[in-house]
Amino acid sequence: MGDMILEMRGITKLFPGVKALDSVNLAVQRNEIHALIGENGAGKSTLMNVLSGVYPHGTYTGQIIFDGYECAFKSIRDSEKMGIAIIHQELALMPNLTVGENIFIHNERARYGIIDWSETHDRAKQLLTKVGLQENTHALIRDISVSKQQLVEIAKALSHNVQLLILDEPTSALNEEESNKLLELLLGLKRDGITSIMISHKLAEVSRVADTVTILRDGATIETLDREDISEDRIIKGMVGRSLVDRFPKRVPAIGGVVLEVKGWNVYDPSIADKKVLTNVNFNLRKGEILGLAGLMGAGRTELAMSLFGRAYGTHISGTLIKDGKEITLHTVKQAIRHGISYATEDRKQAGLNLEADIRENITIAGLEKIARNDVIDANQEIHVAEDFRRRLNIKSTSILQRVVNLSGGNQQKVVLSKWIFTEPDILILDEPTRGIDVAAKYEIYSIMNELVATGKSVIFISSELPELIGMCDRVYVVNEGKIVGELEGQEINQEAIMKCIMRSSSKEAV
Repeated sequence: MGDMILEMRGITKLFPGVKALDSVNLAVQRNEIHALIGENGAGKSTLMNVLSGVYPHGTYTGQIIFDGYECAFKSIRDSEKMGIAIIHQELALMPNLTVGENIFIHNERARYGIIDWSETHDRAKQLLTKVGLQENTHALIRDISVSKQQLVEIAKALSHNVQLLILDEPTSALNEEESNKLLELLLGLKRDGITSIMISHKLAEVSRVADTVTILRDGATIETLDREDISEDRIIKGMVGRSLVDRFPKRVPAIGGVVLEVKGWNVYDPSIADKKVLTNVNFNLRKGEILGLAGLMGAGRTELAMSLFGRAYGTHISGTLIKDGKEITLHTVKQAIRHGISYATEDRKQAGLNLEADIRENITIAGLEKIARNDVIDANQEIHVAEDFRRRLNIKSTSILQRVVNLSGGNQQKVVLSKWIFTEPDILILDEPTRGIDVAAKYEIYSIMNELVATGKSVIFISSELPELIGMCDRVYVVNEGKIVGELEGQEINQEAIMKCIMRSSSKEAV
């Protein structure tokens, strides 16, 4: 046994109708990066919420030993005083406050009740330098990127003289370059003596930086792996209870004629009148095809998808849409749905779901016309539809009346897919459908995509994870700076070819 900074012994946590944690044990060595791995719903975030005081002492059973002391945290404030800081997947920053204010919120630099703003911003600059961020401490949080906000959260944690830093899916909203910088920062903090617990579904990242991996399954500890035993195959087997020989389900493509053509598509930013977001975009989609859109964050993929979906994004939109050989005009989301086009957003929590509603209501909301007579919903038919999708998509829940907010991320994503599949689209646009979910849930979503195209539907698949575009797509269009800069098909689709398209187009723009 080495120098142990944390032990969690026999942690059990109950929610109504479910045992989220069942006698979980976790041991973390001082000055290591410890990865916590498991399927969605395995109990990872729940365990960290117990540790950090989000779920206070008395709402669970078991012991927490931190830095040699048994702890009974009643709140996050209590855990912060001991040197524990947690950064949640949904960042907890105040968008209308400055970077400096956010770093020291609830930890103000004050004397006699009066905030010393000079000390606040001077110290904030020092902390930003430590995390490698060059940013004006007077800038508003809402005006900086998500990757920069992530670094501000870490600076905020460091302001509390943190000993143990907990990060829940820290790279889920970052591109590859930003993710690499964050991982290098964690390694740097380790060299400075800070211990980290990282929850992540990105197994390549875990294999790269973790000293130790603890695997949870169904609320129980399965095993802890030391550095020399860590491999993606070993982790997957522990997570799902079996080996996944192939990460992507097999499919024999049966691709038909062109179902959608987009010609000369131009879109302007709705908040900046003269800023053009998409320029002369041209592409086509075939029946029974999975078509990928690849590109760096900010390339314009989401803006393209939303503008096509009944002009849900953009202004001064021009260009031509041809579906099944006929030109169509879509001014609203309702018109898009009626023309057989649906869009599953990348932001399931804010825009894809009503988190306080139940599974049944979320599944049927976009297609109420299908289960209503004279504007009155047929409750029995609604129940039948929801139960059918719960079974078909293997949504793990207590019932269709369970609130969506209480589902794991993977099961929330299946509810989003159910909602849009229920509208019976000819074309389903999936925007980052596997973001923040585990490998087993990803495989299920890939299988759903394959089932859809096997019935003659078509899928437009947006993803920042190049391996899944390569593994799933029949063709890929590469998007950069609001333009289509490359088209790859079949064996041409690989990471090098995609990045070449991006780099060549960026070079031309610079000339």
